[in-house]
Amino acid sequence: MAAAAALEAVAPTGALWGLVHDFVMGQQEGPADQVAADVKSGSYTVLQVVEALGSSLENPEPRTRARGIQLLSQVLLHCHSLLLEKEVVHLILFYENRLKDHHLVIPSVLQGLRALSMCVALPPGLAVSVLKAIFQEVHVQSLPQVDRHTVYSIITNFMQTREEELKGLGADFTFGFIQVMDGEKDPRNLLVAFCIVHDLISRDYSLGPFVEELFEVTSCYFPIDFTPPPNDPHGIQREDLILSLRAVLASTPRFAEFLLPLLIEKVDSEILSAKLDSLQTLTACCAVYGQKELKDFLPSLWASIRREVFQTASERVEAEGLTALHSLTACLSCSVLRADDEDLLDSFLNNILQDCRHHLCEPDMKLVWPSTKLLQAAAGASARACDHITSNVLPLLLEQFHKHNQSNQRRTILEMMLGFLKLQQKWGYEDKDEQPLSGFKDQLCSLVFMNLTDPSTQLQLVGIRMLTVLGAQPDLLSSGDLELAVGHLYRLSFLEEESQSCVAAMEASGTLATLYPVAFSSHLVPKLAEELHVGESDLARGDGPTKCSRHLRCLQALSAVSTHPSIVKKTLPLLLQHLWQMDKGNVVTGSSEVIAVCQSLQQVAEKCQQDPASCWYFHQTAVPCLLALAVQASMPEKEPSVLRKVLLEDEVLAAMVSVIGTATTHLSPDLAAQSVARIVPLFLDGNISFLPENSFPCRFQPFQGGSPGQRRLVALLMAFVCSLPRNVEIPQLNQLMRELLELSCCHSCPFSSTAAAKCFAGLLNKHPAGQQLDEFIQLAMDKVETGLGSGPYSVQAFTLLLWVTKALVLRYHPRSSCLTDRLMGLLSDPELGPAAADGFSLLMSDCSDVLTRAGHAEVRIMFRQRFFTDNVPALVQGFHAAPQDVKPNYLKGLSHVLNRLPKPVLLPELPTLLSLLLEALSCPDCVVQLSTLSCLQPLLLEAPQVMSLHIDTLVTKFLNLSSSPSMAVRIAALQCMHALTRLPTPVLLPYKPQVIRALAKPLDDKKRLVRKEAVSARGEWFLLGSPGS
Repeated sequence: MAAAAALEAVAPTGALWGLVHDFVMGQQEGPADQVAADVKSGSYTVLQVVEALGSSLENPEPRTRARGIQLLSQVLLHCHSLLLEKEVVHLILFYENRLKDHHLVIPSVLQGLRALSMCVALPPGLAVSVLKAIFQEVHVQSLPQVDRHTVYSIITNFMQTREEELKGLGADFTFGFIQVMDGEKDPRNLLVAFCIVHDLISRDYSLGPFVEELFEVTSCYFPIDFTPPPNDPHGIQREDLILSLRAVLASTPRFAEFLLPLLIEKVDSEILSAKLDSLQTLTACCAVYGQKELKDFLPSLWASIRREVFQTASERVEAEGLTALHSLTACLSCSVLRADDEDLLDSFLNNILQDCRHHLCEPDMKLVWPSTKLLQAAAGASARACDHITSNVLPLLLEQFHKHNQSNQRRTILEMMLGFLKLQQKWGYEDKDEQPLSGFKDQLCSLVFMNLTDPSTQLQLVGIRMLTVLGAQPDLLSSGDLELAVGHLYRLSFLEEESQSCVAAMEASGTLATLYPVAFSSHLVPKLAEELHVGESDLARGDGPTKCSRHLRCLQALSAVSTHPSIVKKTLPLLLQHLWQMDKGNVVTGSSEVIAVCQSLQQVAEKCQQDPASCWYFHQTAVPCLLALAVQASMPEKEPSVLRKVLLEDEVLAAMVSVIGTATTHLSPDLAAQSVARIVPLFLDGNISFLPENSFPCRFQPFQGGSPGQRRLVALLMAFVCSLPRNVEIPQLNQLMRELLELSCCHSCPFSSTAAAKCFAGLLNKHPAGQQLDEFIQLAMDKVETGLGSGPYSVQAFTLLLWVTKALVLRYHPRSSCLTDRLMGLLSDPELGPAAADGFSLLMSDCSDVLTRAGHAEVRIMFRQRFFTDNVPALVQGFHAAPQDVKPNYLKGLSHVLNRLPKPVLLPELPTLLSLLLEALSCPDCVVQLSTLSCLQPLLLEAPQVMSLHIDTLVTKFLNLSSSPSMAVRIAALQCMHALTRLPTPVLLPYKPQVIRALAKPLDDKKRLVRKEAVSARGEWFLLGSPGS
């Protein structure tokens, strides 16, 4: 029994000895991993490994000792967490002693110490002992890069786990690290070394008398000049080193006396990258420096920044210079001063003013804008700086404005003044008397009003912007100023010649109305109401286009000013009353007038979306009114009204759909439920009790055999129910869906049947998964198959199929694939094939009225990519198998899918699909040509190598299409010819003469836009191959 036990003990030890021998003597690498795995599993202990290595560790040959220690170190790297405290002590003593060994042994010793530095069981004091030994025995910079990185890793590990012990070394630790880092050149090591220095400073290690030495050992790398080698596996970028070094240099004010002269020197150099890096570093330093550190260097810093902004040819240097000046001013503004300290901010700002203000008196000279930018950069740093500069600059600019009479000079002065006024908005002033602008208020208002009445459009535009900025200052404008401002804005909104000022005035009205709702309600809205009444009279008399233009401007102004709930309560009734007046009076009303009112209503609805109370007010006021007007228009009448016919036109109903949809999307579920409980019964049961002026001559029955006019109003139902939040329950849903299905296949009115199909699809998309949804889908499929089988209803059935397919594709419903296959099968149909091809455009594009994210439809991300993956292979296969006469349908469908696919998805598939796209260019259908050209143009820019393989075909087809009868195709073909020049020049040069000759013809095209593209494309081809192109 004893002999058996002895054999069992010897066997594993013998195996371990064999592995050790293979590694040390046999120079094999695999045994090290095996030994480490066995130690981890408990087969051996670290002590047994050391015993097995005994002779190797004492071998007189340095290489053998190095291999032995290397094996032990690799084992420790894998198993350091298993070590006991006593084992760690002995191992560290062993490794410290080996630091005095031959230089071939040192790399393996350092690896072992790195493993031990990660031990949890490391006793106190040993971290200090290890670092002292390294500092004393190892000349780190003579080691290879990997071994230097190991030393940095040991230091990093100890700083993370033994911080208090290392701080006990005092400045000796800092000095030791300086010796380790001094002379480091490898960027991989520098990133680690910079982090160590940053931690030394940020964690308050003692720097002692070595502050300057620590600065010197890091600042010698500034500015970083490093270009990563091609295919660098380490992925270190120049920016990584720049940011790491900047974090060190800007980490402590103690570096200021050494760093600031260095930054000034580099800013004044001729190297662009050095200027940028220095200015960015200065900006970072200002976050930690105070007045004390900056005091002696402020004149030099200002001189360098001023010179760069005044003289630089680089916009980036100018921008960084302005940012640095902003940061300097902010630093001086925030510094905490003792009672006897000098406040440097005022003197610094006075220097800036002294060097810049005289340039403001020369609005035609080139230094006027650099000076303005410098002053504004400083003024934007703090409220004190803003007050100081503004109080000095504004009187000067006001004086200069009146000294100069030319419009362009005045405009420059106003633009400068506007910049300073905008800066005042950054700082809040609790006391009105503290506002720096209060002393200039009268002069500024007088100046603004003078420019608002100036005949120069440019001065008017700047005046409008200044008025908006002044209005944004709390309590600055008096009630009299506001009344004058409103009058000017009203006048500018109705200028006959200049649309720029009109648009700007309306935008300003909307902005200021939010701040001063009472002034605009009492002064502007009554004027607009009167103007609207005058417009009604003009329309009734059938006056000319000028009156109609004022009428449209009035509608636009009413919507623009509706930015506050209290104003909406005045403007919305005016717009709705205007519609009723059209209905009741003998007004010569066309669809354009009604559409204009609806567009104004939609803009008001959009402005109300941000405020739930306003949104509900608009909805419950406008939607019943629009429904009442539409229902009234759909009723039979003895004396036909012009407006009532207009209200049922497609374009007008589409405009009303937009209003109702916009008014519904932002309703809360509770309020939406109140509304749906009234509107759905209106369409299903004819319940008109909630409509205003609801005395109609007969019942409203859009589904149960109603008149064609009533059926058209299903579009309004669609706008409402398809914009509701998904969690709103719709009453009588089952009946509604069946009625919509019936109406969708009504052949007497395509508009009504399409609206019903879209409404059905919108509800289907939002319906929760379950049995009822499956039943609705089956009902739709049965309806589609019945309709496609009978001639009269085939178009309507196809439309239903298209919209139901889109509804299910958007939500990834499992049945969507069956519907898509059915749609694809129709590509071979002689009658429906072209429409089926166009249907793919609908499936891939976004709609504006239904199935939108804004309308709470279920639209899954990347549905286009999924549709492409699932269906394009079948489209390609169908194209190859289809008869010649229907192949264009497949090409058109494929072109529509690819045209709306994100280009990163398309690029990998391009080689297999490009031949089909090129064939699509030969299709006679202009829609196919345009869609394919739109798809190819970005691909020419993003995949030039693939496209170069087909250069002959591309040039031929693009040139042929540049003579197409369709203007849009000609423009797209010329844009593609332009994009071709991005292909490799050697590929294009053989075609250059042919292309230049061919592009001479579109230069004489009868359409200006075509000529413009031809000039652009031909110019690029002319320059092809020339020096510098």
